[in-house]
Amino acid sequence: MPLTPGTSPAAATKPLSAGIGLCAAAIAVVLTSAGCSPSPSHSAGRPSSAAMASQETTSKVRHWGSFFGGAKGNFDIEKSPVAVTLPGTVAEVGTSNSTEYALLTSGSLYAWGLGTQGQLGDGLRVNSFTSPVRVRFPAGVKIASIPADVMPYDTGLAVDTRGNVWGWGDNGGGELCLGNTTEYSTPVRLPLTSVTALAGASNHALYDARGTVYACGQNVDGDLGDGTRYNSTTPRMVARLGGLSVTTLVASFANSGALLSDGRYFDWGFNGSGQLGDGSVHHSSGVPVQVRLPRPVTQVAQGGSIWDNGQTLVMLSNGSLWSWGNDRAAQLGDGLTGMEPRPVRFHAPRGVVYRSLASGSATSYAISTTGTVYAWGVGHVGQVGDGRTRTAVTSVVVGTGAASISATANNVVISVPRRTRKP
Repeated sequence: MPLTPGTSPAAATKPLSAGIGLCAAAIAVVLTSAGCSPSPSHSAGRPSSAAMASQETTSKVRHWGSFFGGAKGNFDIEKSPVAVTLPGTVAEVGTSNSTEYALLTSGSLYAWGLGTQGQLGDGLRVNSFTSPVRVRFPAGVKIASIPADVMPYDTGLAVDTRGNVWGWGDNGGGELCLGNTTEYSTPVRLPLTSVTALAGASNHALYDARGTVYACGQNVDGDLGDGTRYNSTTPRMVARLGGLSVTTLVASFANSGALLSDGRYFDWGFNGSGQLGDGSVHHSSGVPVQVRLPRPVTQVAQGGSIWDNGQTLVMLSNGSLWSWGNDRAAQLGDGLTGMEPRPVRFHAPRGVVYRSLASGSATSYAISTTGTVYAWGVGHVGQVGDGRTRTAVTSVVVGTGAASISATANNVVISVPRRTRKP
């Protein structure tokens, strides 16, 4: 159906809470390389970059940290990785602040975690921490991808094999683009077609539909990218990206970002700790600004869950690692604390090569080329995953054998490929 971007401010949305981990963070896990980068063309139902980058599949995932949303508090706190078994082969994993998801190769989607806002998508409003439940799509709908760079607060997103996008859960800011802030306990089809990239955090979301980037939801500090500070429950076109080929979208508490097929990276929104990476502080931007880096970007991970955190990590075409933004919990990986308004270089441990990145509220993660998972940053509810609740100033090993990772405010999930027996 044709898309008509909205022009009026949204209806009242629920207020934001303060404190680490009280709004969903967003993370991008973009496993692209010269040999597997997404095509610049915008074909309906194109698999996510995470899926294309890894041909490994699994029937088991591991997760750690905590779930939160709706009722106050952290739930099902796990200080080190615990296993969840799925009834099929897992192709992708994804997270929101309250819920984790696993997409199977059959096209079915499973969820576990909090469900009181309908975010499990099974028609109920009850929690399920240890038993995955199937998200109930209409008959005949098969899911092609979910955003590894995560989903909005208490809200789920998925793209089917025809390029249609579906949403369910809280929708507290109107991030589902349906013209309302209604809560949905099962998936509803959103008014966007040929969707090739999407991401969400807090109460806003981004969608690349037919080669144009749209945003919906709360516009806390310019995070919708349309040059205004108005909320919108209907799609608003993001400025300055018209005609550009976007391969990846990312989002966090009050920030958003877009990675282009030529390796340029743009972000917008809140800038209290240098989150925009343009050298400025306290000067937010309601339109995309380009982050200057020495080489093209191949991966981006954007994190942050409230005003006093927020960071971005990128990998460049030569494999070098850079980060910027808030660094009060050493989440930028350079061993320092404070803030960095311009990109600074950080390094993997000696002898280790990272192949993918992720970031949560104030914690960052990486998977090495051998599948070892590393974490650094804040760990007050187990987000670091090493069995402790302390801040890790330098990276620690969390697990092994991982193929992909998704993380948001306080929780992390990895896929663990099934080992093939040798004949």
